[in-house]
Amino acid sequence: MQLAPGAARRVTAGLVIAIITILADQLSKWEVLVNWPEARESNVPVLSFIDLVLRWNRGVSFSIGNNIGDYDRVIFAALALAVCAGLVLWMARGAKPLIVGALGLVVGGALGNTLDRVRHGAVEDFIYVHIGAFDWWPVFNVGDSAICVGAALMIFDSLFDAKSHKKITP
Repeated sequence: MQLAPGAARRVTAGLVIAIITILADQLSKWEVLVNWPEARESNVPVLSFIDLVLRWNRGVSFSIGNNIGDYDRVIFAALALAVCAGLVLWMARGAKPLIVGALGLVVGGALGNTLDRVRHGAVEDFIYVHIGAFDWWPVFNVGDSAICVGAALMIFDSLFDAKSHKKITP
């Protein structure tokens, strides 16, 4: 397998972003779990549109697969690790800086949630956003947010990168 020049530098940068993301995710979860016991019983208002409320998600996004059974922890952790390995390989094979940062966010968010899954058997979610009638959004965490921001950056890059939009002439 041929890696592009600068692969080690790109992977290092991406993994530093992933490690920072994992630390932010795990520290925020620890803070809520240890210092906000009232969030286990009911919503704790933080801002007029954000509450802390502790929920455990055994599934993936939007609790999909929440009731698979005893093997969900192993299945989802293995899947997350395989995807993260592929994303690190993407970094090494020549991703540009914006994509390396985005991939670092996705890897960090996925690994932060995987740590929860391995340690607790479920992912700790605690951020609940509600604005007026918009009060149906699922509870999420810092790792989930990092994954969404990373994915949004990749979509942004694919839509607005001038190099990838060369006009095809017949």
